[in-house]
Amino acid sequence: MGNFTGTRVALLEARMSHEIADMIRRYGGEPYCAPAVRESSLDSDESVSAFIDHLTDSSLQTVVFLTGVGVNALVRVAEKLGREDELLTALRHVTVACRGPKPGGALRRLQIPIAAIAAEPFTTKELLEAMQPLTLQSAAVVHYGERNALLVQAMQARGAQVEELMLYEWQLPADIAPLRTLVTDLIANRVGAIVFTSQVQVRHLFLVAKDIIPADELARVLHTQTVVASVGPTCTATLQEFGVNPHVEPEHPKIGHLLKALVEYMG
Repeated sequence: MGNFTGTRVALLEARMSHEIADMIRRYGGEPYCAPAVRESSLDSDESVSAFIDHLTDSSLQTVVFLTGVGVNALVRVAEKLGREDELLTALRHVTVACRGPKPGGALRRLQIPIAAIAAEPFTTKELLEAMQPLTLQSAAVVHYGERNALLVQAMQARGAQVEELMLYEWQLPADIAPLRTLVTDLIANRVGAIVFTSQVQVRHLFLVAKDIIPADELARVLHTQTVVASVGPTCTATLQEFGVNPHVEPEHPKIGHLLKALVEYMG
């Protein structure tokens, strides 16, 4: 097994920061946690109530889930409204598609059948390919922390009437001081590697950094001074939009594979 040999490895994950930090330590690294994203619930009671109405009166035939967080958020709101059983019963009688194993796992725990699931690397492209056999007439998309316009446009191009649900949004952390400190440490070459596990982490890092260093200069720092690891194609594409070509991207877009690939690269 490879070893980070004490390398300082920055991670911007919030929800799984403890788990990832433990993995970094097991590989002999020093985790540097600077959360870049906060998931903020939106006031969605009215839209969820309408969504359940449309499911139960057969106005919707297909529902697409993009994240496990979205699945769980929908159930929480339905429970709050006293309509959880109604929601779950209705979802078991429509066509359900999802983008990868996390929403898939959340749906299976609720005993909701899945008609189509995206293959690796679980991007919008693979989701649309998985949905190709489905008949899309009236459909709903339960988004992640921002609207997936590409998915909605592609579904509409196939003739679907699309209802959209936004249950939470990705925001900057309430305290951005750790993120600002990370930027100064990157500039000072005090970070050996940085791990990106979502596209929004990239955007938020550059957003916070803009008052400290120009974007093209931060891109140069990341390219020349720090080993940049990206969890998968969507994250990589966002890094490249900012002028950063990651040094590491695993074959499988999962955190465990990402850290293993990073260790092997640095070893």
